[in-house]
Amino acid sequence: MQNEANEVSNILWRERQLLELLVFKLEEEQLVLAAGRTRWLAFATREVETVLEEIKRLELDRAVHVQGLARALSLGTTPSLRELMEQAPTPWDRIFAEHRRALLELAQEIDSVAKSNRDMLTRGQLATREALASLGEIELDVYTPNGNAQADRPAALRLIDEAM
Repeated sequence: MQNEANEVSNILWRERQLLELLVFKLEEEQLVLAAGRTRWLAFATREVETVLEEIKRLELDRAVHVQGLARALSLGTTPSLRELMEQAPTPWDRIFAEHRRALLELAQEIDSVAKSNRDMLTRGQLATREALASLGEIELDVYTPNGNAQADRPAALRLIDEAM
């Protein structure tokens, strides 16, 4: 049991580090947006996606090791971190509780920064549309009532939509 618990804890530490890196990359993306440096937005977004891919790979590894620990603790095949924390002996119960607390805090922080980034992107897209419309060359009514883009919208607006 000791070996399995140690492996799961090590994976959780790595996951926490990756989530911290994700927060950093999202904040970096936010700085690019706030500075209006959209030239670098694709790079910043690609870095976020790279961290997300690494997190997904680590989640698979964690699932395998949690399964082994679950067997050692006589739990079901896919216990939650809370269940591991409740069933693990000391000091693992406290270690898993700390991992759980930190992961929940990081998840809230990621959610907050990602929402802020989405809001900034939406405001930027609307500002760009308004600026183009003020040139008198573009109609803003290019979407159907259900939110789908009309096929005959201007080429410049299609490019903006694709870029966003």
